[in-house]
Amino acid sequence: MLTIGMAQISPVWLNKKETIKKIKSYITQAGQNECDLIVFGEGLLPGYPFWLSITDGARFNSTVQKEIHAHYIKNAVEIEKGDLGEICQLAKEYKLAVYLGTIERALNRGRHSLYCSLVYIDENGEIKSVHRKLQPTYEERLAWAPGDGHGLRVHELKDFTVGGLNCWENWMPLSRTALYGMGENLHIAVWPGSKHNTHDITRYIAKESRSFVVSVSGYLEKEDIPHDIPHYDKIVDNAPSILANGGSCISGPDGKWIIPPVVDKEDLIIGSIDFNRVLQERQNFDPVGHYSRPDITKLSVNRTRQSLIQITEDKE
Repeated sequence: MLTIGMAQISPVWLNKKETIKKIKSYITQAGQNECDLIVFGEGLLPGYPFWLSITDGARFNSTVQKEIHAHYIKNAVEIEKGDLGEICQLAKEYKLAVYLGTIERALNRGRHSLYCSLVYIDENGEIKSVHRKLQPTYEERLAWAPGDGHGLRVHELKDFTVGGLNCWENWMPLSRTALYGMGENLHIAVWPGSKHNTHDITRYIAKESRSFVVSVSGYLEKEDIPHDIPHYDKIVDNAPSILANGGSCISGPDGKWIIPPVVDKEDLIIGSIDFNRVLQERQNFDPVGHYSRPDITKLSVNRTRQSLIQITEDKE
């Protein structure tokens, strides 16, 4: 059995320091409830760029967009500088693994472009993978850069092999297949929030892969938007009362709900899953095992971390 906590919560929107405090409080709560894994939504730290669709985000050379974006960069996560250190320490203390959606300010890409990165921290408090979203969706491309395949990895967690993708890249069949081929049998899908994103694809992936699928969404109400962010008035004037309504859920490997989508509340939703169910459902279908034909179709995966420069130093 594996006990999973789905942290369907709002960030302290666009505030890295305060959002880390909130994340730590939910990790503590999950640890006290003896969870083996806690999952947070897409880009939760420090928040999803909801302003883009409600403040004319595509307007070129806009002072408004530049100032909000600069604030976003300053509150993004710098992993190499230890921004996740306290979170890692807490994971180690409670011996639980963490999947955390972040906005990453990447050192190896100059520190000024942002990536929607899903970070896996193991039960020993070590960062084992940072998956940069392969293809930002629609207006997200105004804030986020496309990632690479370096983070397409799976991890052993008790009897399970767990992997994860961000939001709409869960619709990318080859990316899913890459994780299946690495042995994934517990798939984590993280979302900014809203049931319309999770209620179909969660069960679809479960039936396709014959794996457990955990979808975790964020939650955000207009009243949660901090007053001190740039152009607060412009953002709230155009914002709906609820920007993200949740939708976190768990499907079994037969495509049936274990926990159906939970909406309209912020909560730590806890459920347990039984590994034996994976083995049962793989009896009649295994998409990368006995029901695949690698002699006919085969997938190639490039996991090289991309960077503009390669520095060669003189040998002393």
